Parts: sequence; C-alpha cells; structure tokens
Amino acid sequence: MRKFWRRRVVTMGYNDLGVDLLVDKKRLRRHLSMAQRRVAEYFLGEEVARLLRATNANLVLDVGANVGQFALGLRQSGYRGRIASFEPVAAPFKRLRAVANRDVQWSVHNYALGDEDGTAEIHQVPGTMSSMLPASEFGRQWSDRLREQTPETIQVRRLESVLDEVSGSLDPVRAYLKMDTQGFDLRVFEGAGAALDRVVAMQSEVSCVPIYEGMPRLPEQWTVYENAGFEAVGVYPVSRDSQTLRAIEFDLVMVRRSEVRARTV
Repeated sequence: MRKFWRRRVVTMGYNDLGVDLLVDKKRLRRHLSMAQRRVAEYFLGEEVARLLRATNANLVLDVGANVGQFALGLRQSGYRGRIASFEPVAAPFKRLRAVANRDVQWSVHNYALGDEDGTAEIHQVPGTMSSMLPASEFGRQWSDRLREQTPETIQVRRLESVLDEVSGSLDPVRAYLKMDTQGFDLRVFEGAGAALDRVVAMQSEVSCVPIYEGMPRLPEQWTVYENAGFEAVGVYPVSRDSQTLRAIEFDLVMVRRSEVRARTV
C-alpha cells in the first residue's frame, strides 16, 4: 500500500492553472532525473499535440519508431491523421507491425531514413539505443547496453524519395517530422531534400555530450535546423549523467518560420 501521507501537493504556478504535482520529496530527490524525464515526457506529448493542431499537420513521420511508443502516444492525445513509422531493426519492427496492424491510418516501413539510398550496418542494441554510429568511449562508460552492440545490415532510404509513397493521397502534405535516431538525425534531415518544404514542424533528439562517435552536438544541429527555416518551440530533457550531473540529451521541438508568421499576420 502506498503511503500517500508522505506526499504533498505542489501547485505549479497560479492556483487556477489546474496543474498540480503529488510529491514525495524524499523519493523525488533520490530519483530526480527519472522524475524530470517522466514530467518532461508528459508535457512534450501535450506540446506536440498542440503543435499538430495549430499547424493542421496531416502526416506524422515517425523516424526511429522502435515499437511504436511515439505513435501510440499521438493516438492517446487525440491525433487521428496519417502516421508513417520507420524502424530498420528486425526485432522491434516485428512488434511495431503488430501494434500498427489494426490502424488503417498508420503505415510501418522496415528501413532507416538517411542522406542516401542503399544499405548500411546498424549497431543493434537491446531496447531503444540502436544507432548507425558506434558508441563513443563516454557512451560505453555511461550505459552498459552500449557495450553490447551487434551489427545488423539494414536498408536506408532518403525521405525525399519515399515521401510521396508514404503520404498516400494527401494533398497538400503538411508533415510533422519526428526524429529519434541516436545520433543520425542530421543525416535524416539532409536526406529530406525538396520534401522538407512540406514539413511544417519537427522534433529532433539533440546531444550535449555525444554518446556515439561522430554524433553532432546540440549547437550544430540547432543551427542547421534554424538555417533551414525552423524556430524553437520547446526543449525537453531526455537523459542525464548522474555522476557528473550533466545533461546528455534533449528533445528539441521546432516549427517552420512561415507558420509562425502566418499566425501573427
């Protein structure tokens, strides 16, 4: 039985905001990073749902889908439009296909997105950390799972070459591009080519401390996205290093600059 008498209601902001936390401070301080991540995940989901409505997005490109967690969250938040999920690793793709099977508006694709069409070797890791890049020395120290990488040959496609196929009969396409590829997001973005014109908002996992070799850091990614015409909506923590107290990764949510101007005119 949970000891609710140890918990305290903490009001977030003004009393009429309608947002409160039920907090056990001793346990919270022992698991602060995990608690921050769970709260951030909730508000990220709400932010994405709001952004999909505000931009009239009709297609979500779920790049790095794993077993469909992100897409399922979209459905729970009320999004009923088209979803195209991309997962190149065989084991999670099998589960993803089973989850999406009953949803006629959700297609799944067993290949990665990148900056060129072809085949490549992915460093497969149990869970959600498979990457096209090998683990860095810091990454191997930070996570035991990154010491267990095994190679798997996968297909890679450019978003520009598959967008018409995965968008079906949508006209116009107003896409939300979600990328969670463990260090490969910029390659996915570069492979969008002319298809990027049809992306109205986006989400990318950005890194402060690279856990994979050759992984770009947050300032580089942010600059590329801004130069392509996107502006930040929010930044949400994903992971930390408990020993050094450093933030490792964030989810960066952005909206196309023209969409901002359209709402202010």
